[in-house]
Amino acid sequence: MASVLTSIEARIYRFFHRQPPRGRLHRIGFWLLIVYVVLMAAAYLPGAAGSISRGSKGWTLSCLALIYLWLGARRLFRNVLWKVRNRLIVTYLLMALAPVVLFAILALASAYVFSGEFAIFAVTSQIHSELAHLESENQALAAHISQVLEDNPKAKFVTLPGRDVKDKRHPGFEVAAFRNGIRVPLDSVAGGRRSLELPVWASDGFSGIVADNGRLYLRAFNSHSVGDRQTMMITSVPLSKESADQIATGLGMVTILPSFNLDEEDAGRGPLGTGKRPGARINGADMASASSAPGSVTGGKLPRPEHFYDLSIDFFAPLAISDWQTGKPHFIGILVNSQPSLLYRRLVITSLKGQSIFQTLLIGLAIFFGLLELIAFIMAVRLNRTITQSVHDLYEATREVDNGNFTHRIPVRRKDQLAALSGSFNSMTSSLEGLLQEQREKERLQNELDIAQEVQANLFPRDDISLPSLELHGICRPARTVSGDYYDFLLFGKAGLGLALGDISGKGISAALLMATLHSAVRAYRFAGEELVYEGMQAFNTPRASSVDKARGAEEIDCGEWFESPGKILALLNRHLYRSTQPEKYATLFLAHYQTEGSRLTYSNGGQLPPLLLRRDDSVVRLDCGGTVVGLMDGMSYEQGTVQMKRGDILVAYSDGVTEPENDFGDFGEDRLLDIVRRNRYLPLPVICEQVMQALRDWIGAQEQPDDITLVLARQVS
Repeated sequence: MASVLTSIEARIYRFFHRQPPRGRLHRIGFWLLIVYVVLMAAAYLPGAAGSISRGSKGWTLSCLALIYLWLGARRLFRNVLWKVRNRLIVTYLLMALAPVVLFAILALASAYVFSGEFAIFAVTSQIHSELAHLESENQALAAHISQVLEDNPKAKFVTLPGRDVKDKRHPGFEVAAFRNGIRVPLDSVAGGRRSLELPVWASDGFSGIVADNGRLYLRAFNSHSVGDRQTMMITSVPLSKESADQIATGLGMVTILPSFNLDEEDAGRGPLGTGKRPGARINGADMASASSAPGSVTGGKLPRPEHFYDLSIDFFAPLAISDWQTGKPHFIGILVNSQPSLLYRRLVITSLKGQSIFQTLLIGLAIFFGLLELIAFIMAVRLNRTITQSVHDLYEATREVDNGNFTHRIPVRRKDQLAALSGSFNSMTSSLEGLLQEQREKERLQNELDIAQEVQANLFPRDDISLPSLELHGICRPARTVSGDYYDFLLFGKAGLGLALGDISGKGISAALLMATLHSAVRAYRFAGEELVYEGMQAFNTPRASSVDKARGAEEIDCGEWFESPGKILALLNRHLYRSTQPEKYATLFLAHYQTEGSRLTYSNGGQLPPLLLRRDDSVVRLDCGGTVVGLMDGMSYEQGTVQMKRGDILVAYSDGVTEPENDFGDFGEDRLLDIVRRNRYLPLPVICEQVMQALRDWIGAQEQPDDITLVLARQVS
């Protein structure tokens, strides 16, 4: 099933030239989109199928929106936060601005609560001020009534001072007087209400907000005693719009809610006995409908804001009142709608000019703090840019280096650790560029050395050369790519053979070049002699040759035989090398001429380690007849010697690279070489050479081969 779904996904995405989704959430979103499209089409079906489709379509769209919102946010964050610069900015915002924002929110919340509490305090203070005014009037009226009744105990009514009644600031102002619990008739409009009775629960006096017969009042109750007669006075002002305007003076707009549910005990019954909640409640209250609640009183007016930040502040608080009939406490609600400028004027007790200066200072301080925060943010972004710019430069530089551009350099504009890092990278790329140039040069030289090695390998005999009576084998292992050692076999038909073995001073290319020169010179002299002998024989043996031709042929034969002499060839080579090379360059060279007739070996040794002739009876003959090295001094002559080889004799010619390698036990030595050849003398010559080379490798061990190794073996077989 999973493979079928995957195949369907691949086909659909391939149709739109997109890659199929890989993540699980992507695949869920894809199939939800398919389901939503199907539900949109099925919503037009009649009956229950269409109803179910229409109902499910909304839930599917919600899930689809959540998934793609999450995927989009994740992709956005991946793209945005991929750069180190954006990561550092986000980190700075979280570490620096987040506490500032939280502190600002806390400060604003505290300011709001403080402003609201202060507004409520100002309202209650205004109410208490009005009540205090009523109490003072009560006391004055009670003293007046007591005096009138003392002067005229039989008075049918008492006339209140006209100025006290006419000067009331609130419509509906009422008073009631009692003498020892009996109502005193008052000759005034304010005293016309007969329902204002003495509270049985407040015998010592009272002032506050009360609920009486479904209305709210500011009411004060005081007594005045003269002897045993007590005069009690009640002053009442209804909480109307006029009184609310007086309370809201300088505060904005005040709304008094007559019914307010403080707890479950009071739920469902207000202090006014309506049994209904007006719509302004703490638990589940709709504060927007407070001013339109039944029985609510609203006073005051909110002025136009003085500044753009002079925002409206709405604050709600409960206020304790008493039931006039029972004295039971209840709660009403006060909703204050004010502004910071109004509260500020109410709070600060200074002149208007001082308030303006103080306000300006506060605004300036806030702007100054905001500028400091902005400067800090800009500095952080600039520091962040210096860090991320270095990272970006390093990233771009690594891409350039990865593409092979080693000439790219990072611009260094500062003097800090990041700039030092960029400078180090520039130094590194410069070094890499130099190393690559050196590497290319080394590769070029290595290629040339490989060619030189190949050319030099062609100078050595390619195959083993042998005569019917003599076996030959040679081997050369250079210490470096090319060798300064030299050996060669020159075959002259079946009658003779030339053998050469030499060692050039130094190692490497210079020694190899001199070795090639020596190789070509030896061959030139030897083949020149052979050619002269051949031409002389042709001229001397011609039947019709004249005496002059025969004389010239005899001269050529003599000259060719002169070139067959190893000692004379060494003298010629010495003169040639001395005059064509630097003074410090020279070579050691062993030359020999083997004649099949008589098995004679004529040789001359020019400073080379003497070859060893290992006889069949294990005796050793050292071939050391000759002279000094070749090419060091001019005009040198070389002696030559002759030995006769017998069946089973082995000639061992070698360079100093065979006997001079050292380890903790000393040199490899001539004796050890002879012992290996002696023990393996009846084996094929290549096998004997390999035994010697293996012994040398074991002797040298892990050390580098110190010198070129050359070994030539010749064995008399008949």
